[in-house]
Amino acid sequence: MTLETLREYCLSKPAVTEEFPFDNETLVFKVSGKIFLLTSVTDENLHFNVKCNPENAIEQRELYDFVQPGFHQNKKHWNTVTYSGTNSKILYQLIDDSYHLVVDGLPKKIRAELNAK
Repeated sequence: MTLETLREYCLSKPAVTEEFPFDNETLVFKVSGKIFLLTSVTDENLHFNVKCNPENAIEQRELYDFVQPGFHQNKKHWNTVTYSGTNSKILYQLIDDSYHLVVDGLPKKIRAELNAK
């Protein structure tokens, strides 16, 4: 996985936008205005933060050595994933989980619109 494949995957999801709200280095992906993934565009090694269910956060950290508590995030709700040749299928699943967790927290009307797409 590269930064570009990560970017393309995130943008392929309904209602996703990308922006740099904090600085020129931190790329943020949002669904309907809510953050579900953050990554650095300047770091040599790919890593990104994803939202996670608090019950699953610890389990994911125990299962995968490339998953750590969210760097500069609420560690109860965010994990940092570092790519180092890891099985991309797992990475995509973590991204999907983050996206769906945020979508599930959106108002019912917006969720219905997203599900229709």
